[in-house]
Formats: sequence, C-alpha cells, structure tokens
Amino acid sequence: MSDRLLVATRKGLFTFERRGKSWRNAGSAFLGDHVPMCLHDRRDGALYAALSLGHFGAKVHRSQDGGATWEEIGVPAYPEPPEGAEPDKCPVRGVPIPWKLELIWSLEPGGADEPGVLWCGTLPGGLFRSMDSGASWHLVRPLWDNPARKAWFGGGMDAPGIHSICVDPRDSRHVSVGISCGGVWVTRDGGETWKCQATGMRAEYLPPEQAGDPNTQDPHRVVQCRANPNVLWAQHHNGVFKTMDGAASWVEIHDIKPSTFGFAVAVHPADAETAWLVPAIKDEKRIPADGKVVVTRTKDGGKSFQRLDRGLPQENAYDVVFRHAFDVDESGDRLAFGSTTGSLWVSEDQGDNWTTLSNHLPPVYCVRFA
Repeated sequence: MSDRLLVATRKGLFTFERRGKSWRNAGSAFLGDHVPMCLHDRRDGALYAALSLGHFGAKVHRSQDGGATWEEIGVPAYPEPPEGAEPDKCPVRGVPIPWKLELIWSLEPGGADEPGVLWCGTLPGGLFRSMDSGASWHLVRPLWDNPARKAWFGGGMDAPGIHSICVDPRDSRHVSVGISCGGVWVTRDGGETWKCQATGMRAEYLPPEQAGDPNTQDPHRVVQCRANPNVLWAQHHNGVFKTMDGAASWVEIHDIKPSTFGFAVAVHPADAETAWLVPAIKDEKRIPADGKVVVTRTKDGGKSFQRLDRGLPQENAYDVVFRHAFDVDESGDRLAFGSTTGSLWVSEDQGDNWTTLSNHLPPVYCVRFA
C-alpha cells in the first residue's frame, strides 16, 4: 500500500504520511499558490507540481528528493497560429479560443519502457509530450491540427480541455485521452494518428439529433483498469459510461443512486468490475444530494451499486469532489478524496469506512497516492 498522499489545492501542495495506524500532515510546498495538478512518477520517484500563478501564468516544478526541494522546469507552450488563419472560436459560446496555455489540467507518466516521457493535457485542448522529464515539451500536432478539434467546446470553462490521459500498460504507444467537450480520442502509434472513440456516449445538453456525436461528448473523467486495460470507466456530464473494448464502444450505466452526475471516478487496479464514484446534483447546483457526502461502489461492473457513507458527513455538507481529487492506490484497498470545502478523507478498506484527515485545507483539486 502507498503510505504517502499528495494533495494539490487552491493554496498549496500538501503531503500526508501514514505512520503506524494513523495519518498526519507531513508538510507543504508552494503555500499560497494555486496548484491545480500534481504527479508522482513511480518509474524514478520524481514529484511534479503544476502551478497557475495568474499574472505569471502556468509553471511546472519537479522534486527529485521526495519534496524536500523543488526546481522549476519547462512549461508547455503553444506555437503561433499560421499566418492568415481564421481565429479559433468556441462553436457554442462564440468566444475566441487562443493558441495559448491557460491551464495544465493533467499530468501522466509514459510507459515503463519510456523513461523520461511525460504527457500533459491543457486548456485550450492541446496535448503535450516531454521526452526529458519535463525539461522541454512539444505539442502533439496531429491531434491539435485535426479538423475535428474545431467542434470541441468548453464545459464549465470557455475553452475545451484535456483532463484524462490513459497510457496502456501493455503498449506505451496506445494512449487514450478524455476531453471536455471533445469526447475520447485514442492513438495507437504514440500520437501520430488519432481517432475519436466515444460511440455510445450521449450528450443530453445537445439537440436530440446531435446527442450521439462522439466528438462533442463531455466526459468529466476517464480512468483505465491497469490489469485489464480494455476496460475504461467514464464519469460523464450526464451519466456514467463503461467500455470493455478499449473505447471502441461505450455503454451507459443506469440506476445509480443518489445521482449519476459527478466529476470523479476511480477503478480498482486489479479488478475492472470494481469502481467508485462520488455523486452530486448536476449543472448549476453542484452540491451533494440532501447535503450528504457519499461514495458509490460497484463490484459487478455496474449492475449494482453500494452507498458508502460510514465516516462521511451526512448532514449540512456541501462538498463537491473535482475530477482529479479522488484516487485509489496500487493495492486497490486504500482510497482518498478531497473536496471543494477543504475536507480530506481516506479509507483503508475499499470505502467501507472513512477517516477524516483534515477539514481545513484550501479547496482540493488533485489527490494522488505516492
């Protein structure tokens, strides 16, 4: 099991460690700074933190000594648009979509056979790759230049964004990315060619004749089972979807109480039939149903769900869990999630029981076991 937890928040990066039978706050970095994303690279132990510094823009820092010290490294940068090209515009809002980094929304390591390779998803919808542990980044042009990108649009933001990156552990050249609102795109040749693979998803926010368009779906989070990479789960804006054929087709999971809406989903690393969700009331509400924080779990691939709430607040609770703020460790038994109200919980038994680690953190954006 992982005995360390990285928690990226609106006002810093916090570390929690398990000592004996209890967890404790073991320190912080970048206090006061917006840290939307963090990563522990299990291949070499390096830690990464993405910062969003307002006037100074996005920054990336790396630690090679477990977080004791940090160094600033490269930042993804968009090229200038072609001379004379029509400006990109959101097809829904009509606002310009700049060729400029606005937010680092996802960081993932490459495969075990690719030392130094990192993937980075951003707003406004560009995917970047580093071959040198983040010292430099290169825009994946075949995806950015795909004409279908012009149909992508923002969900909760004005611009589309790449928030989920799944590298197949069997084949590092096989990568799937989740895009809001652009569906799920898959490459099998390391990014040279891409195909939109969200068939079976539906978008109830679009006119009926467009609801099944794979390229305008809004998956909030896409995760892949490590032991069975053909199985991916997606928490979508208006439902939960699952694929068993590597995203070639998706099926909708119904009858999840109290809600099918949410942002976070996690899948057991060794059992593709076991997955967890954190439901909420959708759209402009975005609060837990009935003021109760719950996690739902399936152990049979979505045929049935259990409500897990032991140790979680069951009255006057208004915590929302963002898409990256829920994680499961390599054992599949230890879970952790943080909320918009600064609460942080951990479970040692697949969610049957929860322990509060903090009620006073800044809003939590990302939780990662390390």
